[in-house]
Amino acid sequence: MKDQFQARMLRIHFGESDKWQGRPLHEAIVAKCMELGMAGATVYRGIEGYGASTRIHHASHWTFSKDAPIMLTVIDREEQIEKLIPHLDVMVEEGLIAMSRVEVIRYSRNPEMAQETP
Repeated sequence: MKDQFQARMLRIHFGESDKWQGRPLHEAIVAKCMELGMAGATVYRGIEGYGASTRIHHASHWTFSKDAPIMLTVIDREEQIEKLIPHLDVMVEEGLIAMSRVEVIRYSRNPEMAQETP
C-alpha cells in the first residue's frame, strides 16, 4: 500500500554529552515522543560538526570522547509536532531545531496502516 500526505519534520541538533534529568538527551526526547504518541523518531550520531558554540563536536574511535553531534528527526502531523515543542523548549538547553513542511510517501504491507495518517 502507498499513502501520501502532508506532515511536519523536526530535526533537533545537539551534542551527545547533553543530558536531561540525568539521562542522555536523545533518550529523553525519544521517550517523550513515545509518551505523546508521535508517529516515530530516529536518532542519528554524526561524525563531526559544530553549531552556535563554535566548538567542534566529533566522534572518534581513538578517544573516549562522548561528544559527537546528534540529530534527532521526528515526522508527524502538525498538531502532534505542536504538542512536542513546549517539551523541547524545556529539555534542549543548547542546540538547534529546524522545522519544515514535508510531503510524506509511506509504503506499508499492512492495508490498515495506510488508512492511518500520522
